Amino acid sequence: MDIDVKIDKESLHIEVENPYKVDVPQVTKEIHNFGNKFGIDLSPLNIENLIPRMIRGVAGCEGGCPSDAMRMVREGFGAFKLEYIEGGILTAAHTLENGKPIEVKLFPDFD
Repeated sequence: MDIDVKIDKESLHIEVENPYKVDVPQVTKEIHNFGNKFGIDLSPLNIENLIPRMIRGVAGCEGGCPSDAMRMVREGFGAFKLEYIEGGILTAAHTLENGKPIEVKLFPDFD
């Protein structure tokens, strides 16, 4: 599984070996550090809860999208606009206070 975080035109790629045993604090730290690189505090966006919810939404998409992804899109998550993209990709997008967009994409592993 891959996580891509994009702020404006810069991106961060995080590879997740096992979606069922993700080190969420480490992934969250990497994402927060990425935001800090641009002087952006991402802590109000609740990334530490967004990532596990998104992972549950796409883990197992190899056999077709689980209903959890579609339910998550319907329910939404905080300030993020969620979207399911064909192929099991789940995106969360938000416009930051400085007007720059942030987008988090999760890609299932099709090995």
